[in-house]
Amino acid sequence: MVRRYSIYEPDYLEKLKPNIPLYDTLNVQIKGYDYPVIEHYQKFVHHVAESMGIDVEDSWAVPPQHLNIQKYKPQSTLVEAEYKLYVYERNVQVVDLPSTVAPVFLEVIQAALPEGVSISVHEHTQEHEELRYIPDSQLLELKTELDTLGGPSTKRK
Repeated sequence: MVRRYSIYEPDYLEKLKPNIPLYDTLNVQIKGYDYPVIEHYQKFVHHVAESMGIDVEDSWAVPPQHLNIQKYKPQSTLVEAEYKLYVYERNVQVVDLPSTVAPVFLEVIQAALPEGVSISVHEHTQEHEELRYIPDSQLLELKTELDTLGGPSTKRK
């Protein structure tokens, strides 16, 4: 029998503790147009999570999306103005979030949400992991060239 309690505490005290369900890995996704605001808000969310005793496993940035917005003249197809916008995205990954702490945490970060910034909380999937990395075009070209030449060579001893 393995003892998981202190010398001075009986083992039945461990059974009296409530069993609080935990959320698995969650991503707090932050999106907006203003880079400094997004960076500061990510730091704020990270700090709030740590001060509430929530385990922050990772934080990362995703490459920005480039948007070209065209404004047309009224009743015409002529372009009046053209705007280039960048949508920045940051993620804060929390693990083992207790279900009793989650509503308070989400309420705090939502109350401090800056104008023009949106947040969403969702479970971590493999797709989110793949979006983190910028593909290396030179490496991809070398891989396709290697495949056209017959694949990697294997040395036999």
